[in-house]
Amino acid sequence: MIGRLVHSADFQRLLASPAWSRSAHFAVHHLPVRPSVAKKPASKAAESELSTGELNNLPPSVDKSPDDHWLGAVLPKRLARRAVTRNLLRRQIRAAIDRHRATLPPGLWVVRLRSTFARTEFLSAASEPLRQAARAELDRALQPRAR
Repeated sequence: MIGRLVHSADFQRLLASPAWSRSAHFAVHHLPVRPSVAKKPASKAAESELSTGELNNLPPSVDKSPDDHWLGAVLPKRLARRAVTRNLLRRQIRAAIDRHRATLPPGLWVVRLRSTFARTEFLSAASEPLRQAARAELDRALQPRAR
């Protein structure tokens, strides 16, 4: 399982770094580091005020996987107007990273949408041709030789 990037500091670090690879519609960024750790409350008093303060004895979260790959996707509304399209692209990005995980170096990964998919070519917001085009382009961008 691939972890999710949730801290804005991780996104900022990645997007400030040069792109690992680029394609017509996507830019892939990578840093060989671990994600930021959430800051803990400064004092015991602040911790006791939190509703989750006494949940420290629970087993570790399912989301905290032992994997060394963490993924974030940046899909701006101005480039993908419809939520259906953004969700389709997000699923394709996750699937592509999962397919290529064995060949990708560990660390933080962000896939950013750089340009729109032509509405004249892809009429439907969640069409099969759009799915295939995104999959093929992501596979090319994530191949080791793409760097």
